[in-house]
Amino acid sequence: MILGAAAAAMARPGLAKGDPAWYDRAIIIDALGSVKDPYSPGGTRRLSDRAWLETRATGITMIRDSVFPVGNIADPWGEYLKKIAEHKDELAANPDRLRLVRTTADILSAKRDGRFAVLLGTQDSVMVGPELDRLAQLKADGVMTVQLTYNNRNLAGDGALEPDNAGLSKLGRATIERIEAEKLLLDLSHGGARTMAEGTAHAKRPLVISHTAARALTDHPRNTSDETIRAVAAKGGVVGVYFMPFLTLDSQPTGADLIRHIEHVAKVAGEDHVGIGTDNGQLPPVITEATRKSNREWALERMRRGIAAPGEGPDVFPIVADYNSVDRFQRLAAALARRGWSVTRLEKLFGGNFLRVYREAWGA
Repeated sequence: MILGAAAAAMARPGLAKGDPAWYDRAIIIDALGSVKDPYSPGGTRRLSDRAWLETRATGITMIRDSVFPVGNIADPWGEYLKKIAEHKDELAANPDRLRLVRTTADILSAKRDGRFAVLLGTQDSVMVGPELDRLAQLKADGVMTVQLTYNNRNLAGDGALEPDNAGLSKLGRATIERIEAEKLLLDLSHGGARTMAEGTAHAKRPLVISHTAARALTDHPRNTSDETIRAVAAKGGVVGVYFMPFLTLDSQPTGADLIRHIEHVAKVAGEDHVGIGTDNGQLPPVITEATRKSNREWALERMRRGIAAPGEGPDVFPIVADYNSVDRFQRLAAALARRGWSVTRLEKLFGGNFLRVYREAWGA
């Protein structure tokens, strides 16, 4: 079950002693997620009124949504063109609700105007491959962040699931250079350990690992070593912690596990270099037989394609069950405040750090 919009709005737990209203004023960013409407039939681009009310109740200012494909498919550029067209259609169907982000000013104006800001990014560079001029086309399409690899090997380097852990290729280095030249944001999520380390070393500008966790706490290939977390921070970047099964090795993370990873990354990187990238939709899934069936089919397809990470499975929902509610960010902020997090630290974690790195990467 999930909380409805009214219940979420009424809950509003004490978020920090002395300043309970900070969350409503702050820029709240989910650095990797998706815009989903669990109440609307498939193929409908316009958000339902219920989904819109609950999206507003989350308090989230901006989410980074993904433009697919990921993985090595026959025609990745053709698939990209189809998917970016779908995103444009969704934005066009919700002009009073959604705001495409090209600059940090777009995020701030969306907050001011009561709209939901959507940052488009890729989770792979397969649609680019050796055709680096395509990065300029991605930017023209409104794609402002580019992830280098997705779990498996591509022409740029090895993903998190590659056993050889071979790192970056020459093309991978050239791709990073062109990403930075275009003033796009480099994302090294889903990279192999060596790819993330080498990519961070090669970068000249701030970068992100938008959705990951601490490998020092949970030795999972999707998680990131302390050495690389420190290196990203040293480049002025940000590491986002996800709400995913990979926070533990049994695929059943608790809220305490999530907090443990957040606090570890904050300790290793520093409070200016940690954020949240849930890898979830902006609204929590309602757990029903229909959603169980849909999740099962999605997981089996990922397994068939060889892009599923250890811990994924037909009966595993990619969530932290303790925070499967519309007001999850408010409740997480309240839990961290009880552990001594100041308003200043909370504002950085929940959006301020990513807002800064976006401004530095894009130059606006």
